[in-house]
Amino acid sequence: MRLAKTSRLLAARVARAWLTLRYRVLSRRHNRLVLEQIDGVPLVVLPEVFNPVLLRTGVFLARTVVALPLRPGADVLDLGAGSGVGAVFAAHRGARVVAVDINPEAARCTRINALLNHLEDLIEVRQGDLFAPVADKQFDLIVFNPPFYRGRPQRPLDHAWRGEDVFERFTAGLAAQLKPAGQALLILSSDGDGQALLAGLHKAGFQCEVFRQQDLVNEILTAYRLTPARPNQAL
Repeated sequence: MRLAKTSRLLAARVARAWLTLRYRVLSRRHNRLVLEQIDGVPLVVLPEVFNPVLLRTGVFLARTVVALPLRPGADVLDLGAGSGVGAVFAAHRGARVVAVDINPEAARCTRINALLNHLEDLIEVRQGDLFAPVADKQFDLIVFNPPFYRGRPQRPLDHAWRGEDVFERFTAGLAAQLKPAGQALLILSSDGDGQALLAGLHKAGFQCEVFRQQDLVNEILTAYRLTPARPNQAL
């Protein structure tokens, strides 16, 4: 047991060192206008917008959306859309998507990627804070890759990393934005404060089941499927 734990800690340190080196080597792609690809799908990333490829959660989100039992015509909210990864991959499956981000550069980036992928008829972009821009709508699926850390953002890009009360406001507003059979997909990392968010959701009466998981050695990414306390239903 102790040997296995020591081996995992060593592997995690090696992975972190490799990621640091990788980040430095690829830093010319950070905070610049770049063209990325996820499984053949092109995505423009503007400066001040979270790069979904460099730090891997965007790739995990995209492939999780592909794995969901999502019916064509479903109403989807991509909350904290960033470059629009969730919106683009959901729309590729025929969903009608509203993408929301507090960062105006992220909203602009999502519009560009909707156009780039010829999905502008299926993706509507609204700029604003959490559920405020969609108070008039309910959804079959809400996708959220939240900031993993608590703290006050210092610049637009920081909203992708940290927030002061995002967890509490997401938990308080989620049920009202879901249709009667609606569900949410939440992406969390073991490297962050996600357990506090899960605890709050449980306390608020949500069922949280692991839908998909990926061990990246230095962190574990988990996609949780959230439903209000009722029998699970397909989208």
